[in-house]
Amino acid sequence: MTNLLDEYDGEVVPINPKRDELFGLECYEDLGQVPYTVDMAVVVVPPTIVNDVVEQAGEVGVRNLVIITAGFGETGSEGAQRERKLKEIAEEYDLNIVGPNCLGIMNTGIGMNATFGPDSPLEGNISFMSQSGAFITAVLDWALDEGIGFKDVVSLGNKAVMDSTDFIEFWDDDPETDVVIAYLESIDEGGEFIETAREASEDTPIVVLKSGRTDAAAQAASSHTGAIAGAEEAYEAGFKQSGVLRANTVQEMFDYARALSGMPLPDTEEIAIVTNAGGPGVMATDAVGDSDVLEMAEFEEDTVEALQEGIPEGGNIYNPIDVVGDADVERFEKALDIALQDPNVGSALVLSAPTAVIDYENLSDMVAEMSEKHGLPIAGCLMGGERAQKANDALSEYGIPNYFDPSQAVKAIEGLTEYANTRKEEIREPTEYDVDRDRAREILERAEEGEDNRLGVEAMELLDAYDIPTPQGDIVDSPDEAHEVAAAIDGPVVMKIVSPDILHKSDIGGVKVGVEQADVRDAYEDLITRARNYQPDANILGVQVQEMIDLDDQTETIVGMNRDPQFGPLVMFGLGGIFVEVMEDTSIRVAPVSDKEATEMVDEIQAAPLLRGARGQTPADEDEIIETIQRLSQLVTDFPAILELDINPLVAGPDGVEAVDLRLTVDTDQL
Repeated sequence: MTNLLDEYDGEVVPINPKRDELFGLECYEDLGQVPYTVDMAVVVVPPTIVNDVVEQAGEVGVRNLVIITAGFGETGSEGAQRERKLKEIAEEYDLNIVGPNCLGIMNTGIGMNATFGPDSPLEGNISFMSQSGAFITAVLDWALDEGIGFKDVVSLGNKAVMDSTDFIEFWDDDPETDVVIAYLESIDEGGEFIETAREASEDTPIVVLKSGRTDAAAQAASSHTGAIAGAEEAYEAGFKQSGVLRANTVQEMFDYARALSGMPLPDTEEIAIVTNAGGPGVMATDAVGDSDVLEMAEFEEDTVEALQEGIPEGGNIYNPIDVVGDADVERFEKALDIALQDPNVGSALVLSAPTAVIDYENLSDMVAEMSEKHGLPIAGCLMGGERAQKANDALSEYGIPNYFDPSQAVKAIEGLTEYANTRKEEIREPTEYDVDRDRAREILERAEEGEDNRLGVEAMELLDAYDIPTPQGDIVDSPDEAHEVAAAIDGPVVMKIVSPDILHKSDIGGVKVGVEQADVRDAYEDLITRARNYQPDANILGVQVQEMIDLDDQTETIVGMNRDPQFGPLVMFGLGGIFVEVMEDTSIRVAPVSDKEATEMVDEIQAAPLLRGARGQTPADEDEIIETIQRLSQLVTDFPAILELDINPLVAGPDGVEAVDLRLTVDTDQL
């Protein structure tokens, strides 16, 4: 109440059945007694009566509520039941609810501080949400000293009704919000988040600090993909596909935010550095070298010649430009002006150590003028103590951040450039292939016939239904039938035991490679015997007789899927065969996957050169790999019953791909 009455422009109405007056204002017994429309109710009552208050709010037409009260899903079964009831009431009355168990919300534009925090933030163009109320109070206290302002601040709390996706959608349409930043511990509806954030980030940059990077949340899984694609990988893929910038630290989140809220976007990924200090210049150059986004600009010949005329002997006319320690503002300006005219340069960093001949306030004014003149972002790294504080103050008036650490300044420009690249990217819809869904469903229903919910090579027809190439062959249940199938295949064959209970067939000698026609019957008997000896109670479905794939000039890859509880199906591509879990050279996206995203998945693995003809190897048909990734993506999107799936190996060569082995887990209740 004190916070609201301090600055809020609107009317504040206290509700309390035990008082006639509070804070010098008339107090009403309940919401039904208020003689005019209430826009928002802030609920701070014991948890046992919160739902009664919310229900009354719905009945009298109050649609917006902030529930600060704790004692809900975070406290145990009783609180969880209370939260479920709250959601039901919100749905019945179509209510917007922030919380429960939250700090509250703020809007600096109207002076509304509906929180129990100690401070009101400065006004600005950054909107901030957090799942931690304590983090908000700490950030706002720090931001006051840093001169960072906010438009809206939201404590999400338990997110019973409104979550991060709702606020991203709102702030995307808010002309007073230029940047959205968020501290998140979880995202409940990953697919909806990706879709909303992808659309919003076309105009409004979103920076997320996500905690729990090292959380071993992914439980042991029966597939390779399940073992590799855990919760952290899901968030990483989701952020990448939605255009969200992920910050690793609080400092990084605000470095990104300050750059994005005040500076123009760069045209290229190349950065120019202008410095009067050799050591810090090298530090900045190293930071650019460590970046996955930025590159040191290579100057055109005209640029080098112009710099040569303006920089004294002992300086450096190449990037980083060293204007020498006795440089004044005029020499800095000349060098920066020349560099920014170079067509390769998309951004710049002005780096200075204090000297007797440099005035930081004048240098700051010059940096701002150059940024406006050329329409390019320039970060300041005017180092020092009291002098640097003056530079901070001067540059902040122009919306330009100043940093003490060169690597921090480079990181800010990196975030700006990454966002600029995101805006240039075309959003491509996934390809919809003509497939046989009815046939696929029939094959998946076989899982209902077994003792568990796993299928192996006996379900290879599932891939045929989605036109994913497989080798010639069949599953047989007698030596004579094995001989008959092998006779139809040109050359030696591969024979594998078929059992959902024996996952790692090669470990028990359950795979025979290069079996000649004359030896097929004996090989069949031997495989069955080995399987029975290894696991007498195993469900043996037979033996797969399959065309032997020549691995010369071919690479074993893996395409797989693991269903994440928040983001849904995660599609994985990488180096396959027996090394998949050892090398973990994989790339992951959230399905459905477009051709552009599938191409990126292939590009990202370290083994990509092997597919493109490294060390004299014949290049694989990359288009077939990309199409297979998309077809698998469509399969697992079409059938939510598929929990995990591995095609390992998917052999890729110059003539296309072939899925040699298959393993999947099915939730039969969803069929």
